Amino acid sequence: MEKLSNIRNIGISAHIDSGKTTLTERILFYAGRIHRIQEVKGKDGGATMDFMELEKERGITITSAATTVTWNEKQINIIDTPGHVDFTVEVERSLRVLDGAILVLCAVGGVQSQSITVDRQMRRYRVPRIAFINKMDRTGADPVQVISELESKLGHVAVPMQMAIGAGDDFEGVIDLVKMQAVYFDGEKGIDVRYADIPDAMKEDAARSRAGMLDTLSLYDDELMEAMLEGDELNEELIHTAVRGATLRRDITPVFCGTAYRNKGVQCLLNAATAYLPSPIDRIAYACDNANDGAEITLSADPEGPLVAMAFKICDEPFGQVTYARIYQGEMKKGKGYKISRDGSMQRVGRIFRLHAEKREDLETARAGDIVGLMGMDCVSGDTLSDKEINLSLESMHTPEPVISISITPETNADRDPMSKALNRFVKEDPTFHTHYDDAGGHTIISGMGELHLEVYVERMRREYKANVVVGQPSVQYREAPTQETKFNYKHKKQTGGSGQYAHVVGTLVPIEANAEEVYEFVNKVTGGRIPSEYISSVDKGFQMARGKGPLAGFEVVGTKMILEDGSSHAVDSSDLAFQVCARTAFRQAVRDSKPALLEPIMKVEIEVPTEFQGTVSGDVASRRGMILESEIKANAVILIADVPLANMFGYSTDLRSLTQGRATFSMEFGAYRKCPASVQEELIAEAQKKQKAAAK
Repeated sequence: MEKLSNIRNIGISAHIDSGKTTLTERILFYAGRIHRIQEVKGKDGGATMDFMELEKERGITITSAATTVTWNEKQINIIDTPGHVDFTVEVERSLRVLDGAILVLCAVGGVQSQSITVDRQMRRYRVPRIAFINKMDRTGADPVQVISELESKLGHVAVPMQMAIGAGDDFEGVIDLVKMQAVYFDGEKGIDVRYADIPDAMKEDAARSRAGMLDTLSLYDDELMEAMLEGDELNEELIHTAVRGATLRRDITPVFCGTAYRNKGVQCLLNAATAYLPSPIDRIAYACDNANDGAEITLSADPEGPLVAMAFKICDEPFGQVTYARIYQGEMKKGKGYKISRDGSMQRVGRIFRLHAEKREDLETARAGDIVGLMGMDCVSGDTLSDKEINLSLESMHTPEPVISISITPETNADRDPMSKALNRFVKEDPTFHTHYDDAGGHTIISGMGELHLEVYVERMRREYKANVVVGQPSVQYREAPTQETKFNYKHKKQTGGSGQYAHVVGTLVPIEANAEEVYEFVNKVTGGRIPSEYISSVDKGFQMARGKGPLAGFEVVGTKMILEDGSSHAVDSSDLAFQVCARTAFRQAVRDSKPALLEPIMKVEIEVPTEFQGTVSGDVASRRGMILESEIKANAVILIADVPLANMFGYSTDLRSLTQGRATFSMEFGAYRKCPASVQEELIAEAQKKQKAAAK
């Protein structure tokens, strides 16, 4: 257990371009994992953690990459995650298996749209975090404003553990409010950490900041409060214990600052990560006991217990599938077989290795608390691996639904096979990437989280599989939803000689919130065996099959609660198929009678624009049916936050550049589904009818 207390599994997450990968590169350098710092957009091959060719070319992180370093005699397993919302599943699955996180914020941009999304994901998985205000060397850096936004926009109790000495070009170092000393980062690449007296001009401010820090901490630690009330000398250990305890309970977020690019403040952040973030024994993991009606049980990070691990990421590589796994309990041995709880199959682990970006370090065994790569396992993302004697399932991760689609067709017949192989691999790797064949159009439809998401997969098809494809125009994933409660009563009778088909269902369709996590609900209220129990699931299956194609324009139907209240059956003619067919027709009729509406995906867009272009950009947003929700002035720029329909955002990056002489930037993420205006709905229905007529010919 002593070794477990020295392990830290942490993720580095933030809004796009906040400096996550640059920070990770410095961590690797100071911890001795690499001996030369490489920059994200450098000419020497790009950052260590951006090892895909596409990542190096674009200067962005596309896949989460794992590595292991040692600092203060503690083993830190780090996952660097993407900032682009298109690759949000990478952040989601990383946070699902991590114990702690570093939330990186830009000293100028502050809390931005993706910072809010990442924070929501951390809350979902109850991950304690510390915050790092990066880019303190930029003009307009304002750590006080960022801390204020942490509290107002994210609802954190932010506790500054440091004070910046200067800002922008004048940023020199930090004041450690626990030690009450100034910290400077000297020598080549800031490798020498030097402690000195606090500059005279800052002593008063530092004393005030320390008093504020202690006041906040005392609210969450009785021992510290007692010592303060009695006027005792506060030693460093007492303060560290209070900070660690409150951080683990997620009561507070300790805040640090620096500039990764200029090599200042990173070592202090590493000290904080090892001191305040949890080890595997500080976190409680829960699993469902499938042998006991899914009862919830707690797992102990005990290497001696039966093995329980989660496969949280799958990668197909030229030499086979690599499975990223987090071990929660027990010990995994190379060559031994383990059970996949989803289907009960046994899989043998051919190879276990520690990960360092694309490099591998072979291991014979892996224990509770480790994050490792496995070879030889045929499983999917979210699978639970365990010893054969137990039957447990870990809670899977949340997967958002795709919002955008494009059609692809192979350029030649020779491209058909590699395209199919690529799609099968991508669907297995990425739960937010969907694909299906459109019979009417005669082409394959791929769906994902945004234009960049799909663009990357098309490019990977060409590079990794030599599959050249013709890409169609992007299309939006609209949805259909009922707007009023409707009764249904449908009888299916078919007699064709011999045994026929008979099924009868009666019930109510009730509209529910279309943006809820569960977009469909089935309730069985049949009593007295009016429908035999073996056919109840057939009715549910029939409803779900009909949900795929709505009556207005053929989009998926959401926001439906189907209550089955009555019905009848026939001793000979009733069957599973008869009730499925009956339920399908009943569902379609009920939705048609419920005055359905078309819903469109609305994106939350954040635009950073120089003040002189504010009017032009605001007018352009309005012309796209967008609504500006708030605007905020930061330095010489205005931050506009708007809700804009996804259908009107295609090609926006090019348009925004031309409107602002290339000086504005934007990011967007999915917000919610909302009802389409009547004119848009009529257009979409007319277009769908035109397609149906063309397909019928």
